[in-house]
Amino acid sequence: METKSSAYRLLFREAPPETYAVMPPEQREQLLQRWNNWADGLVAQGKMRHGHPLEPQGLTISGARGQHIVDGPFAETKEAIGGYFYLEGVDLAEATAIARQCPQLQHGMVIELRPVAGACHLAHSLGRQTMKVEAV
Repeated sequence: METKSSAYRLLFREAPPETYAVMPPEQREQLLQRWNNWADGLVAQGKMRHGHPLEPQGLTISGARGQHIVDGPFAETKEAIGGYFYLEGVDLAEATAIARQCPQLQHGMVIELRPVAGACHLAHSLGRQTMKVEAV
């Protein structure tokens, strides 16, 4: 997966709530503190631009006119994206190293690492590298 991107999105697929429910409160507090320290460190280094947890509920909208609206953005809870980090100024190796430091990996979290593209498939089909034509 070779890419020239210097921006990456880490998509967090959260462990099931039961994973944390069986932990004593002190252990959950320590784990949350490790997460916050990790995230705050990335911000302090200028690597993370922003990140947010996502609520589990939502909608899926599809169809030519958006006529299909279904509760839930996912097929199974284990596939749900629970949040994301937007990293900038990193290459693939550094983004991978950052993802591997996530404290929740040991508790079943899965991280999807994706380069941020300058354009979608439609724009690429027109030979563009960005979504809009640059003004000269």
